[in-house]
Amino acid sequence: MQEVKFGAVEKLSKVGFKTKDFLNLSKFEGSSPPTVFIGSQLKYPLVNVGILSPVEKVEDAGIFDDPKIWAKNEFSITDVLKLRENLLNSRFQSKVTDSRVNKKFTELAKEIAISSGPVDVEIELKSKINFGKTTDKVLTPNGMRAELKNAQITGNVKVETKVDRMMNDEVKANEGMSYLYSSGVNEYSLSKILSVGVLGLKKDKKMVPTRWSITATDDIIGKNLLKKVRDYKWLESHKLFTGEFMGNQYLILMFPNVWSFELFELYYPGSSWNSGNELKASTDSESYKGRTMYASNCAGGYYATRLPILEYLDSIKRQAGVLVIRLETPGYWASLGVWVVRESVRKALFNFSNFESNHELIEESKKLALKQFNFDIDFVFKRSNLLKTYGTQKNLSNWF
Repeated sequence: MQEVKFGAVEKLSKVGFKTKDFLNLSKFEGSSPPTVFIGSQLKYPLVNVGILSPVEKVEDAGIFDDPKIWAKNEFSITDVLKLRENLLNSRFQSKVTDSRVNKKFTELAKEIAISSGPVDVEIELKSKINFGKTTDKVLTPNGMRAELKNAQITGNVKVETKVDRMMNDEVKANEGMSYLYSSGVNEYSLSKILSVGVLGLKKDKKMVPTRWSITATDDIIGKNLLKKVRDYKWLESHKLFTGEFMGNQYLILMFPNVWSFELFELYYPGSSWNSGNELKASTDSESYKGRTMYASNCAGGYYATRLPILEYLDSIKRQAGVLVIRLETPGYWASLGVWVVRESVRKALFNFSNFESNHELIEESKKLALKQFNFDIDFVFKRSNLLKTYGTQKNLSNWF
């Protein structure tokens, strides 16, 4: 694993980025991971469409935008920032409906986004590079940005047959995404494909800002998994999962019961989203029927947390009541986007213990939280609607 991490970071020291005269850079050849970024800060339906790439051709450019590899190989926050800060977002303005017409830059962005591998590009800029940094709970940092003057693809674009089929069939976007996901296309690729407006009925196709496409992808896949999970038998034992990644600590409690889900996010002082001196918290939840309103408290993190949990339950063919507690510690000192949530939960789901009863699960959770994370979890339990329900509601199994 460390060889991948070492190799990726070493590449940055060898490709000469630091010797580039960025202030006067106007034209370059690079390799997009492939990544396209649709910005949401303009007045809708106008958006900024950006082609992301290093300012030189780099072997295995995919490492610049591969959260699964970053998580698998235990990349640090600094490792990811080094990669992302060396990406240039070469952007142009467009209407979201331009995805329906054959405009040069829009078509080029679409080709890059649907590619299954890195794409060689030649970029010409019409403005100086802006080095200003922005942070966001959902989005991964994008590094530098500049206005695009001209661009062309200089290498082959590889598009999987199933992706090409869904682009050209008259199928609703969520149905197309469900098909692609079940065919092995992961959520990271799906959110890019959704963002450039190639899915859906021809009359409805439009680009979707990246921050929206990420959450929409998590939600659409999650809802489709939930249709199956609700029909499964209950979990056979009470389970406690724990894990930590990039300063994010997780405790996940699963109860044999019908599907329900509750998330608590606790932000320590000094963590990426809490510059104050007191602990901050947010929570959202859903019952057996699911949500009808956006989870505005935990926002994109809610859907990114729910997805891997539903994937896990689907894999074991069981349903459960699930309580997730995320502790965002000062170790998570720079926000890298919602992928950190998704991959942290996936890591935690590999490490679990089984218990015989609600009481035993809750008591052992309290002990472990104090021992492993130095956190008094009782603070959460007293506020949990899910636990209140389990404490007062009698199930049929209790009567036999």
